[in-house]
Amino acid sequence: QLQLVESGGGLVQPGGSLRLSCAASGFTLHYYAIGWFRQAPGKEREGVLCISTSGSITIYDDSVRGRFTISRDNAKSTVYLQMNSLKPEDTAVYYCAAETYCSGSTVTSEYDYWGQGTQVTVAS
Repeated sequence: QLQLVESGGGLVQPGGSLRLSCAASGFTLHYYAIGWFRQAPGKEREGVLCISTSGSITIYDDSVRGRFTISRDNAKSTVYLQMNSLKPEDTAVYYCAAETYCSGSTVTSEYDYWGQGTQVTVAS
């Protein structure tokens, strides 16, 4: 089955850290750019970060600059989102998606694969 699977979400206190994983199953991850997106309750889905096939990083949401980083391990077919200094406004369902380049689009149909999402809740 061809899919992306996110993991690593959970409940964390403000100022804490989480590392999300996005694992590819059934296809070769290193041919794809991988973007991380998030959707908070009642809000539109928004882009967070993206990593290209060559490892170049695009920041879609300036609020995460200096706090979130993205990396990839092609040998493990996994992309990571390291989130530090978390804030309550980071609370959302986080998704990863695969495309040929970091377009920044949030239109689901423009991506080859989407994960099912993992919940991140930042609260004291």
